[in-house]
Amino acid sequence: MIEQLKTFVQVAESGSFSKAAEKLFISSTAVMKQMNLLEKQTGVPLFIRTNHGVSLTNAGTAFIKDAEYMLQYFQESLIRIHQSAQDNRHMVRVGTSMLNPCKVLIDLWNGISDLYPQFGINIVHFEDDAHTLPTTYRMIGQSLDIIAGPFLTDNLKDYYRVLELGSYRVCFAVSRQHRLASRKTLLVNDLYGERLAVVNGGNNAVIHDIRDFLKKKHPQIHIKDVPRLYDLDVFNRCEESHTVMLTLESWADIHPSLVTIPSDLDFAVPYGLLYPLHPSKEVGQFLDIIKEMQGNVLSKVE
Repeated sequence: MIEQLKTFVQVAESGSFSKAAEKLFISSTAVMKQMNLLEKQTGVPLFIRTNHGVSLTNAGTAFIKDAEYMLQYFQESLIRIHQSAQDNRHMVRVGTSMLNPCKVLIDLWNGISDLYPQFGINIVHFEDDAHTLPTTYRMIGQSLDIIAGPFLTDNLKDYYRVLELGSYRVCFAVSRQHRLASRKTLLVNDLYGERLAVVNGGNNAVIHDIRDFLKKKHPQIHIKDVPRLYDLDVFNRCEESHTVMLTLESWADIHPSLVTIPSDLDFAVPYGLLYPLHPSKEVGQFLDIIKEMQGNVLSKVE
């Protein structure tokens, strides 16, 4: 009905079906069909049709002011609706950092956000510092609702819930001046005689398995255990010392002087969302939407 009213007002102003069609970017036939239907619905002729154009009948003249009022009222109503939706909108606070980028969640949400206007996302930045990161995690449920990233600290699962979204393959990173920097893929054998930094301050089972596998099967690699969490300082030290670093494919662009190279290691680290054991009602609803979306994606893949 709203489109018919818009077309009616435009025809009345233009005095022609074809001119109105040009301004509305639709065909003249579509304009005539809409006007024929409007006259049928009102039960009275609204236009006088001639070879030189159209003009309003007395009924049409009486109706034009009401049509303009209804269109104006509709637009004002839309504004009120959107303002009301904004007032009731719940903002989900999502943490982000270089090593824990929220892009994976944002990309998911952007694909469906139009369906759920009651939710918005506030991005909250935090630093990747091995000393302060545990404090950042304690912010979840207080000043943060969700952190997205790889699950590299297994004991966090005792204090938070996790929603797995996928996994990142394990890679190696080397300085751009390193002898292996030009390789497209690094085989484990390529690292014989090299120092390999294995960071596992989070007591991650996958990294434990990689370390044990390399020590048992490839003792020619000099494992340098780094009992701390991944942070930018680790990347800097590995670059400065030309130490090979065990890393993830998602961190390929973290350090401009390091080259991240795929490996033949058949290991992957899961990634996803970390959130409180008892999230708020609104955050719980938001996460349910993400879970449903993930379920639909997995069903299509299977």
